[in-house]
Amino acid sequence: MIIVTGSIAYDYIMDFPGAFADHILPEQIHKINLSFIVNKFAKRRGGTAGNVSYSLGLLKTPHILYSFAGKDFGEYKKDFKQLKIDVSKMKIDKESYTATGFAMTDKTNNQVWGYFYGAAEKNHTLRLKEVTQENDLVLVGPTGVAGSMSMVDQCIKRGIAYMFDPGFILTQVSDAELQRGMTHAKYIIGNEYEMEIMKNRVPTAKKIFSDKIVITTLGEKGAVIEAGGKKYKILPVKVKQVVDPTGAGDAWRSGFLAGLEKGVDLKTAGEMGSVVASFVVEKYGCQEHTYTKKQFQDRYRQTYKKMLHL
Repeated sequence: MIIVTGSIAYDYIMDFPGAFADHILPEQIHKINLSFIVNKFAKRRGGTAGNVSYSLGLLKTPHILYSFAGKDFGEYKKDFKQLKIDVSKMKIDKESYTATGFAMTDKTNNQVWGYFYGAAEKNHTLRLKEVTQENDLVLVGPTGVAGSMSMVDQCIKRGIAYMFDPGFILTQVSDAELQRGMTHAKYIIGNEYEMEIMKNRVPTAKKIFSDKIVITTLGEKGAVIEAGGKKYKILPVKVKQVVDPTGAGDAWRSGFLAGLEKGVDLKTAGEMGSVVASFVVEKYGCQEHTYTKKQFQDRYRQTYKKMLHL
């Protein structure tokens, strides 16, 4: 069983019609004071765990969503139950609001995020023994240093395989914590920039990566999976129109995890990740996409010229 941890959040998504780079003076970077007028705004369901869980639900992939949400979780929960996503293990903090993210994207698809943890502050109190069994795989999604490292330490103690996805906590986590999360993981995933940060901050990263399954997502260029001395290049999927890249990385993780659950090889799982991501970027928001099994299989076949049986 896949156990999805990380944040449940509401996202406020904004589009800036210009380029951030045009308004940042390199010689004044130590005292930035900028305001951007946006031309598009929306409130959407989000959070790493929520986004991954949603796309797993679309693919009818059994999993458990395990995170804290706030007193405003009702609408979110209702939508997930309609997808038959298991939210029975979710914890509700009745004194706080669900975590909230604020994202601004410029015309070149660069993003700036602000984040309020809210109920997610309590994710470090979650106990994996409530939801895991020996052969499960835990996605350790970013949910603050305390929350993410608590999941890592519990996986290590219980001997549960996990995918280490530090993402947003890279600006907070210590080098020692980052090294521990990487060292004991079965899978390590991040985008190209995040991977460079891990390599630069952990001197033994090359040695650690050598016996892991390392996944580097490359946005519109696809992804690369390295495992057992082999490298698999995952081609991107052609999209009808790029509307919003927010949540594409989480969607990629969903497709990959769904592939693992269905027993496909690493390359096919990565290709499934790219297909899910392609549907996400065509919509404004992380959980606005939808597709039938046939639509998913058709897009896979059109891109990779082979059949996928789900």
